[in-house]
Order: sequence, then structure tokens, then C-alpha cells
Amino acid sequence: MQLHYQSQAVAKPYFIAAIGLFVGQILFGLIMGLQYVIGDFLFPAIPFNVARMVHTNLLIVWLLFGFMGAAYYLVPEETETELHSPLLAWVLFWVFLVAGALTVVGYLIVPYASLAEMTGNGILATMGREFLEQPLPTKLGIVVVALAFLYNIGMTMLKGRKTAISMILLIGLVGLAVLFLFAFYNPSNLVKDKYFWWWVVHLWVEGVWELILGAILGFVLLKLTGVDREVIEKWLYTIITLTLVTGIIGTGHHYYWIGAPAYWQWWGGIFSALEPLPFFALTVFCFNMVNRRRREHPNKAATLWALGTGVMAFLGAGVWGFLHTLAPINYYTHGTQITAAHGHMAFYGAYVMVVLTIISYAMPIMRGREANSERAQVLEMWSFWLMTVSMVFITLFLTAAGLLQVWLQRIIPNPQPFMVVQDQLALFYWLRWISGVVFLIGLVVYMYSFFVQDKPQPVAAGEVQPATA
Repeated sequence: MQLHYQSQAVAKPYFIAAIGLFVGQILFGLIMGLQYVIGDFLFPAIPFNVARMVHTNLLIVWLLFGFMGAAYYLVPEETETELHSPLLAWVLFWVFLVAGALTVVGYLIVPYASLAEMTGNGILATMGREFLEQPLPTKLGIVVVALAFLYNIGMTMLKGRKTAISMILLIGLVGLAVLFLFAFYNPSNLVKDKYFWWWVVHLWVEGVWELILGAILGFVLLKLTGVDREVIEKWLYTIITLTLVTGIIGTGHHYYWIGAPAYWQWWGGIFSALEPLPFFALTVFCFNMVNRRRREHPNKAATLWALGTGVMAFLGAGVWGFLHTLAPINYYTHGTQITAAHGHMAFYGAYVMVVLTIISYAMPIMRGREANSERAQVLEMWSFWLMTVSMVFITLFLTAAGLLQVWLQRIIPNPQPFMVVQDQLALFYWLRWISGVVFLIGLVVYMYSFFVQDKPQPVAAGEVQPATA
């Protein structure tokens, strides 16, 4: 099977880089997991704070690679025209990859305070905030790459067909780029700092990223099921409306305890409690499209990933988010392992899985076939279950740790000190680490599946073996 448009091939290096960085993210997650129970593991070579920076920064960067690859693949097909500049896409790939690699190396070999001094943080202070630890040159590089990427995608869409899928994707990508600009605003007032910090972190993952998620999933389901485009578009309009209404105002559930006005307890509580609705709609959308399919696509693994995305996004971002989003509950759970449980399953379900879905669908086509071999798909589906079930257990173990932490540290008449409580959570941390190892095995199986071919069938006596090109 050939690509409809040759420029779609530029998505391939983005997908490969995304998976490579994903492996790095999991490895550093396992390092952190051991440091929870063996405090001096790899110290002082890789302190916990450095491992955490690398773990979270790799998560963001590899997902951005995945989103960019998805856009480069689906936009030419949606617009029915070649990408505006494949050369620009290649240049941006290497710029982004090298910048990301140098940033990670900087975290690992230079003390963070020295890195800040070396990279101009004294000129414009942007470093030192969770998830936004990147040095100033890296942040500026991200802005340049994002603008050039949007130019490439936007020009492609201007000269081609306009569809709901491509427009929703573009709105999400523009929102991603615009909201990142708040990473440069670092007021000295801590309340203002945290207030606008959430404009990047929350409005990314519970706002514009969900538009990107919906567009990618809509495209893949359109190709896998053959359902009428009008049906998919109506579902997407409903989902993104729910997303934006609940996500934007629901940002207020992060304002409970930072000194913001008290009305945020009501606004944040009510609208964040409604945030599971778009994820529930996403789940119903996925199963509805597959049940109404008008064709049997040979890529069964991609269909499984698409269905899993809806379910796990609803559980992680919806259910586990709702469990501790209301102020009277969040008062006790804020900043505990319950937050970590929600974060792990939400990121995996909503964004990791949708990137793996588009890679599962598009990579075989970019390699000249409609789907991977049956043996390869069996392995890929094994990888799905290994990663997904292990993530469920990671979430459950962190939830159990969080509940015990809340009880011992914040509820009992004589609350215990933080580190004393941490010692009592060690069993859950070990179980979480073992689940993480299983997750890594699943990821390795996922990568290996793309290189597996069906076994050649034995030739019966008298038959002529067909020639191969």
C-alpha cells in the first residue's frame, strides 16, 4: 500500500523519535521508583530532583513529537494536498531533537543552579517551576519550532480542503503554542505565579490537548471504520464543546489553596466535576464508531488502541480526576500519591495511547502495507495489554499509598511526619516499581512488533514457490 501523499512520510522520523524518547522517560521513571525506596540509588550521579525533571520533560517532548508527526501525517490526507514544505518539517525535526537532547544532557551533567546561570536565567527568569524547568534558550527554541510548525500546517490547510478534523487539530495546536507563552511569565508573587502556571499545565492537558486527542482519534476511526465523516464530525463537535466549557472554567480546582478568591471553590468544583463528561463522550464515540463500522480493516491492533484510548482516558482523567477534585476532598488529598495516581493514568490514557494509536495505524502504511502481519499484530496487542494492565496496577498501588498517606499524615489525631509516613508506604512503592518494569517490557514488545513478519508457509510437493520482489 502506498501513501496517498508523499510528504506524509516526514511523520516517520517524528514517530521514531517519540518512541525512543518514550523509552527514556520510562527508564528514568524506574530510576525514580527505586529512589523512593532506596534513597541513595544512583546518588549523587542522578539525584531524585534531576531524575524527576528528565522524566517529566521527556514526557512532554515525546508527546509533542507524536502530535507533530500525527499532524504531518493526517493533514495532507485531510486537505487532499501535499505538505507545504517537507524540507521545513525535516529541519524542525532535527532542531527540536537536538535541542531536547542537549537540554536533558544539561540536566544530567550540570547542577541546575549553574545551568540557570549559564543559560540566561538572570536576564529573563523562567526556570525552576515544575514541568517548565527548561532553560531560556530551550523555551525560545520551542516557540520558534512551534511557530514554524504552525506555519507549515497552516499553509497546507489554506491551499487544500478544510475539514472538521483538520480545523479542530489546528485550533488545538494553536492553543498549545499560545498557552506555552505563559511559561515566560514568572511573577515574584507566588499566588500569581501558580495562578498563571496552571494556564500552561492545566489548559494544555485539560483543554487544548484534548482537541488534538479528538482530532487524531477521529481521523484514525474514520479510516478504520469507514463511518460517514458527518457522523464523526458531529461527535467531535460535541466532545470539544464539553472539553472547552468544563476544562477552561474547571481550571479553578487548582486555585483552592493558593490564595485565589474563594469563589473558585465553587466554580472550580462544579465545572471540574463535569470534566469526566467529555471523556465519557469520547469512550462512547469510540465504541459507537467501531460498532457502526462499514468495513473490516485489517489493522486490528490500531482498532484496539483506539478503543483503549477512550476507556483509559475516561478512567484516568475522568474517574480518578473526579475522585479528588472537590474542595472538601482535595483539602486532604492535595499533593499526595492520589494526585500521582491520577496523573499517571490520565496521561497514559488520554495522550500516550492516542499517539500509540496513530503510530500503530500510520507506520505500516508508511512502510508500504495496510497493516502489520498477523504475528506482529498479536505481539502488538500483547504490548497493549501489558502496558495497560500494568498502568492500572500502578494507579491502584499509588491510590492505596495515597489513601494511607492521607490517613496517617492528615487525618489521625496525631499526624505522623512526612518521612515516617513514606517508610510505611514502601510496599506500595515496590509494587508500583514492579508494575513499571512490566510496563517497560510491554513497550519493548510494542517496538519489536513492527519488525516481525509472518512465517513463510511451507511449499507442498509440486507447487512452485512464488517469486518475491
